[in-house]
Amino acid sequence: MSGLTAGAVLGPVTYDVTRADLVAYAHASGDHNPIHQDEEIALAVGLPGVIAHGMYTLALVGRAIGEWTGDAEVVELGAKFVAPVVVPAEGAAQITVEGTVGETSQDGLVALTLLITVGGTKVLGAPKATIRA
Repeated sequence: MSGLTAGAVLGPVTYDVTRADLVAYAHASGDHNPIHQDEEIALAVGLPGVIAHGMYTLALVGRAIGEWTGDAEVVELGAKFVAPVVVPAEGAAQITVEGTVGETSQDGLVALTLLITVGGTKVLGAPKATIRA
């Protein structure tokens, strides 16, 4: 995990999320809420369209951390869902994950400051990630 020094900039890493990804995630997670697959239902409940699962979005943050850090242990990962990730019927939503490395504590823990956006809009608020160096 070399190169992770305090203040180092991480990313950006961008992931395409398609409706097919949402179907696959629903099968893997057991979360078959129709707002993640059915446009009509999503609109009927006041959403702007089909939205990605919040936990899928957070999982992509974990994936970015893995890409940045290699084999670092993720000790803590969390966030608040502050805006929906609308996934179009054709094409993809693009989730971008950026970060900055914080100071390393005496016990080898490193806090990462994160920003997760779609089209420039923050979709995860107060993201928190701690890794063990």
